[in-house]
Amino acid sequence: MGPCCFSAQDQFDNLEKHTQWGIDVLEKYIKFVKERTEIEINYAKQLRNLSKKYQPKKNSKEEDEYKYSSCRAFLATLNEINDYAGQHEVISENMTSQITTELARYVQELKQERKSHFHDGRKAQQHIETCWKQLESSKRRFERDCKEADRAQQYFEKMDADINVTKADVEKARQQAQLRHQMAEESKAEYSSTLQKFNHEQHEHYHTHIPNIFQKIQEMEERRIVRLGESMKTFAEVDRQVIPIIGRCLDEITKAAESINQKNDSQMVIEAFKSGFEPPGDVDFEDFTQPIKRTISESSLSNSKDGKSESRFSSKSKGKLWPFIKKNKLMSLLTSPHQPPPPPPSSGSPSAVPNGPQSPKQQKEPLSHRFNEFMTSKPKIHCFRSLKRGLSLKLGAGPEDFSNLPPEQRRKKLQQKVDELNKDIQKELDQRDALTKMKDVYIKNPQMGDAASVDHKLAELGQNLEKLRLEEQKFLGWLAEVEGRLPVRTEPARRQSGLYEPQNTLTVNNCAQDRESSPDGSYTEEPSQESELKAPPPDFDDEFDDEEPLPTIGTCKALYTFEGQNEGTISVTEGETLYVIEEDKGDGWTRIRRNEDEEGYVPTSYVDVFLDKNVKGAKTYI
Repeated sequence: MGPCCFSAQDQFDNLEKHTQWGIDVLEKYIKFVKERTEIEINYAKQLRNLSKKYQPKKNSKEEDEYKYSSCRAFLATLNEINDYAGQHEVISENMTSQITTELARYVQELKQERKSHFHDGRKAQQHIETCWKQLESSKRRFERDCKEADRAQQYFEKMDADINVTKADVEKARQQAQLRHQMAEESKAEYSSTLQKFNHEQHEHYHTHIPNIFQKIQEMEERRIVRLGESMKTFAEVDRQVIPIIGRCLDEITKAAESINQKNDSQMVIEAFKSGFEPPGDVDFEDFTQPIKRTISESSLSNSKDGKSESRFSSKSKGKLWPFIKKNKLMSLLTSPHQPPPPPPSSGSPSAVPNGPQSPKQQKEPLSHRFNEFMTSKPKIHCFRSLKRGLSLKLGAGPEDFSNLPPEQRRKKLQQKVDELNKDIQKELDQRDALTKMKDVYIKNPQMGDAASVDHKLAELGQNLEKLRLEEQKFLGWLAEVEGRLPVRTEPARRQSGLYEPQNTLTVNNCAQDRESSPDGSYTEEPSQESELKAPPPDFDDEFDDEEPLPTIGTCKALYTFEGQNEGTISVTEGETLYVIEEDKGDGWTRIRRNEDEEGYVPTSYVDVFLDKNVKGAKTYI
């Protein structure tokens, strides 16, 4: 085989390796794009899960938080993150359809084209090798025939020179030499023809066929390179196409952040938690350089200016210290008797001793000292009935009318309750209308159903509507009371002792006194002082007037008549039956109730108590 043939074969081997490497590069890039699309899909999935994780739960407290602008901005951010994730899904889809799928199809076509080109090259190579072999064969035949003709010519000349050889033998040798010469000439002509043909084929092989094949392989390789570059451009363009949408998502997040209004948010917090209470007034100056003159009387103060100033100070201080409790309630809470009760009458009619034996007279301390003692001493827990409401709130047993809440909060709760009842009423009305139409259909078309079967359900809906309307009226009444649409309730019955505000003020001090203090040790003032002491605004009192009453723990029957003229006591008549709400705790006094507005303490020895066995112990103020 000629050296040129080996050279062409070597080039084909090198080109085959290079083109295979080019296909491997394409497949590697396809794999790279596939992994990128998987990353985009996973990233989008994680972003969606993140957005879903922090979305507010339905029917939860989190929905109420989104009334604030900062929370709404966060919700908008979550929604934009969801859209942001969608754009990454678009990137994945476009890369798959425009790059991965297209390149995979192109690789298959490229492999087929490469195979065809190298097949043509190998075929051309085989053809030129065949021509070369034919040339070599013709050449060897010509050479052999020439040698045979030369030997035949020499044999003829030898025979012709030999005189011993017959003429016939010489003629035979001559004919044989001519035949060999003729064969040599034919071989020469064939060799010449084959050589010319080979030269032509070789020229066509190296100047036409092989260059064409190499050109096709070159074009194929260049198309592969161009296609790879176009895919890289598409890779970048797919990202660039979603950049404006992603930018809008980021702009919306920025816009949501800029929409946060801290003033409105803080104002909403104020509206949500404001109580409606009026702030307390200034505390008056108490001049201790002027001694306070007290009378010897157990029921009155002196008419001096010092006495008036002290009483006025005490009344105002009480109003400021106790903004959540009405004066008459505070009086009844803090004036449970703390001295041994009077013994029952030993002879004669009990009514002859209206109030029983009086306690020994005790020297009264200055009013300012009593007030300061109350302010610095630790209050007895059963004196603060309002604390019971706080504990019941912690235990989740708040009153139905939300009287345990501040005025503004109570109004909002009542309004919310009214709205819920309105929705329930509308729902029941819709059901009733639907059943009424169904009943009409049954009456007109008996074959569709029995009209009487709907009556029971209609009656049940009517009862439910009546209950809901009554409930709505109840809450509307409380709401009207809070909003000041109803007249303020007066409570003459709760002021059992008939004392005025100055007396209520002084009874605050009685709660901090020793248990040896007399239950009738309250003070009175002249009517001129009463005009200087004013109660808190009526609508302020009503908000905290509806406390939950103490439950009854039994009943009692009055053995004697007791005239309760002191703060915290209640008058009873012999033979009267009343309710016990707090049994004797060892101090000789029992707390009873006549009706909703009348309750107080009586001496335990004046009544016969019948406790309810189902009640676990006596109820105390906590």
